[in-house]
Amino acid sequence: MPLVIVAIGVVLLLLLMIRFKMNGFIALVLVALAVGLMQGMPLVKVISSIKAGVGGTLGSLALIMGFGAMLGKMLADCGGAQRIATTLIDKFGKKNIQWAVVLTGFTVGFALFYEVGFVLMLPLVFTIAAAASIPLLYVGVPMAAALSVTHGFLPPHPGPTAIATIFHADMGKTLLFGTILAIPTVILAGPIYARFLKGIDKPIPEGLYSAKTFTEEEMPGFGVSVWTSLVPVILMAMRAVAEMVLPKGHAFLSVAEFLGDPVMATLIAVLIAMFTFGLNRGRSMDQINDTLTSSIKIIAMMLLIIGGGGAFKQVLVDSGVDKYIAAMMHETNVSPLLMAWSIAAVLRIALGSATVAAITAGGIVAPLIATTGVSPELMVIAVGSGSVIFSHVNDPGFWLFKEYFNLTIGETIKSWSALETIISVCGLVGVLLLNMVV
Repeated sequence: MPLVIVAIGVVLLLLLMIRFKMNGFIALVLVALAVGLMQGMPLVKVISSIKAGVGGTLGSLALIMGFGAMLGKMLADCGGAQRIATTLIDKFGKKNIQWAVVLTGFTVGFALFYEVGFVLMLPLVFTIAAAASIPLLYVGVPMAAALSVTHGFLPPHPGPTAIATIFHADMGKTLLFGTILAIPTVILAGPIYARFLKGIDKPIPEGLYSAKTFTEEEMPGFGVSVWTSLVPVILMAMRAVAEMVLPKGHAFLSVAEFLGDPVMATLIAVLIAMFTFGLNRGRSMDQINDTLTSSIKIIAMMLLIIGGGGAFKQVLVDSGVDKYIAAMMHETNVSPLLMAWSIAAVLRIALGSATVAAITAGGIVAPLIATTGVSPELMVIAVGSGSVIFSHVNDPGFWLFKEYFNLTIGETIKSWSALETIISVCGLVGVLLLNMVV
């Protein structure tokens, strides 16, 4: 019955948004309310879940997206994005530009949470698409695939790290196996799949890209453009390395954790960009502030819609859908790797959050490691790959992709949901193959 109610909620959401053209945020909150009541939750509990879902989703994400949008807008408005785009096009050529985006996304994805990397790379993707006169998704899908694979497969991202801890898996081996599987997965879900989406050619959302063509003298240098853009990556990578190699209580560890926090890292990048992309380029503080203000106006509704997705997800979790699925899956008798992937996949589709699905599935299948002798590192990747399958309307990431790429719900399913499913299935196949030799 709980899964039937979830399905009814998804259909209702699609009906409200597609048939009645209702605002996405309002529709998500109404559906979250309806699903909670159908699940038998008390009225007060439903409201509390909605508040917790919006607050939990937007807590740090609002700051990260806000600072990320500021950094991206300054990069675009000063000509830095055009400089990076034209340099990459010159070096790789228009024909191979997807590989430049994949390489950049994979590098960025190692250190940044998915949402952070997504927001920071968007100005670059927009500028490359415009400069090379190619469809936005042709470069956007490879970028999203690279970020999503690192988010689902590799520590130090929250899901894989938490599961590795639950399974007592070796973090180094997990990273090694995850990287081996990530490379072919990114290629299939990114550059190759993007070629099937050339028919979806949407304009860049208004305000997120500077259509101005800068002269050579107006643009900052390639080095300063890349360095300023990668400040958050550098700081968060420093934190990740410090947490892996330094003992607890080390004096530098607390400094690295402070500077490498996603909120602090993006804030520092904005402050640096105010100089490198602003004052150092002859812009006044009034002009810089205008850029910062306009960047926030652009993402206001996006934040609300993403928060609405978080509300829907939280109601599903608080109503006990995860426990129902866990009990149902325990009655089956299949390979531990396939079971781990399946539980994470069902939880992901039902709940929306990849991290929640991964951690919940990890707790469910942890006893299987001791009883079956399966590699805990491969179990981490099996759960991680299952947790990214078929993102849809109950996942805030679905709305993030939809809004930034100016897509309809159908186009988002065809592009974003499909690439997530490709990543998930490739991860499962890769884990099963590695299990034969490990």
